[in-house]
Amino acid sequence: MVYPQASQEVVLKLKAGDIIPVPTRAISWWYNDGDSELVVVFLGETSKAYVPGEFTYFLLAWAQGILGGFSTEFNSRAYNLKAEKLAKCQAGVLLIKLPDGQKMPQPCKNSTDKMVYNIDAASPDFHVQNAGLLTSLTEKKFPFIGEVGLSAILVKLEGNAMSSPVYATDSSVRVIYVAKGSGRIQVVGINGASVLDTKLKAGHLCVVPRFFVASTIADGEGMEYLSMITATQPLFGDFTGETSVWGALSPQVIQASLNLTPEFEQVFRAKIKKSTILVPPQD
Repeated sequence: MVYPQASQEVVLKLKAGDIIPVPTRAISWWYNDGDSELVVVFLGETSKAYVPGEFTYFLLAWAQGILGGFSTEFNSRAYNLKAEKLAKCQAGVLLIKLPDGQKMPQPCKNSTDKMVYNIDAASPDFHVQNAGLLTSLTEKKFPFIGEVGLSAILVKLEGNAMSSPVYATDSSVRVIYVAKGSGRIQVVGINGASVLDTKLKAGHLCVVPRFFVASTIADGEGMEYLSMITATQPLFGDFTGETSVWGALSPQVIQASLNLTPEFEQVFRAKIKKSTILVPPQD
């Protein structure tokens, strides 16, 4: 990675569960130095992209690199050399296979510790027996993630467990990527409309728009997913647990709003207070 205004690249060591912010204007290359498959998921804010909603790739090399767009005359004068080979030798695009024996720079441990955060190894914010765990990542824990204006939440649900309905109160958007397992998601939008009710499995990606409410239930094998949020310090509203908005309302308001008897409202309130954001399977 070459960061803006830097005179030297920084080489970082990555492993499963790592999150690495790539700030705007940073130049990066990615190399798999092992024998197994390496999967890197790029998630980011694209509202200011050349084509909003799509990543804008600024390629230095390869067949689509900027060198190939300039004439030989301009490249030769800019770099003070004969530039015929400079722009035309690499015919690959984005992904290339290096020749056997070709070496790449070694990572720097000190830089890796400062610029990479392993959310798998972090202590969870919530851990509910037989339900799973939830780990959040904001700039308070990892200041470097503030460079990209995002935060993250990792949810690991055990078999048939549930992540109860939540919504972002600060108008942020969530992008959910399923890393392992499978399950089901329901998303409710404005005016109580059901906008999504579908199956999720590893490799799936879905978006929860601002102010929409989402909830998930894992299949028997469990489900693990990462949510990227377009805010550095996101705020969420809960419908269950100690911070439930239902629990904060007076009994009279709940009775009138839901047309409940006082007795049923008491049962409803008691159930809310005993519930958690992660719900174990039903007996």
